[in-house]
Amino acid sequence: MDPTQPAEDLILTQQSPTPELGDPEDHGIETPDGSDTVVLSLFPCTPEPEADASVCSLQGSSLKHSTTLTNRQRGNEVSALPATLDSLSIHQLAAQGELSQLKEHLRKGDNLINKPDERGFTPLIWASAFGEIETVRFLLEWGADPHILAKERESALSLASMGGYTDIVGLLLERDVDINIYDWNGGTPLLYAVRGNHVKCVEALLARGADLTTEADSGYTPMDLAVALGYRKVQQVIENHILKLFHSNLGPTDPE
Repeated sequence: MDPTQPAEDLILTQQSPTPELGDPEDHGIETPDGSDTVVLSLFPCTPEPEADASVCSLQGSSLKHSTTLTNRQRGNEVSALPATLDSLSIHQLAAQGELSQLKEHLRKGDNLINKPDERGFTPLIWASAFGEIETVRFLLEWGADPHILAKERESALSLASMGGYTDIVGLLLERDVDINIYDWNGGTPLLYAVRGNHVKCVEALLARGADLTTEADSGYTPMDLAVALGYRKVQQVIENHILKLFHSNLGPTDPE
């Protein structure tokens, strides 16, 4: 995990279909209901070195993705026609917090609650990754297993920590999940929370005993990472926690 690597910027732009030559009045594709079809395209914002850096901001609003989860995997596929809720999988519904439709899917079979997708992500992992706390609470009440790991050892706790969803982190920790789970991307929940500059999440994990000595594949501890990234508030939280541990280990002193 490289602390200096920036998140990829993606630009969402609206492209009107190009009218045919000789037909200046045709500004779109006519659909059966009389409305125009709008084509959306998603592409990286990588201006040429000579180009003005402000070009990207003028082209559209920037969408920063801090995880490997994509809009396509959530069901927000870029197309001329939007996907309907009926066409979404149980994992996509969980990621989008579509609770009523999710309940209908679960009533079709008990084995769906912990069903993994092609990457090993369960509905609970998807809901945790996108901060859908009501969906997370519902899935846990229905018996979703918070200890399940995906194919690269991603966990619901790690992805919730990556997103800074402190309330979800708390719900998962109440289920006695491994707070120091280490995935194949080289991170623990605490390292991901520090990397995202999620102060409250870092506090919650430290309060529950997260290990400060675990290193990422790059050799960074949580404190090293906070210092390298210049996250002063996170650094202060870690320093205060270390001081608290130090004083508690000293124990009470006998009065002379």
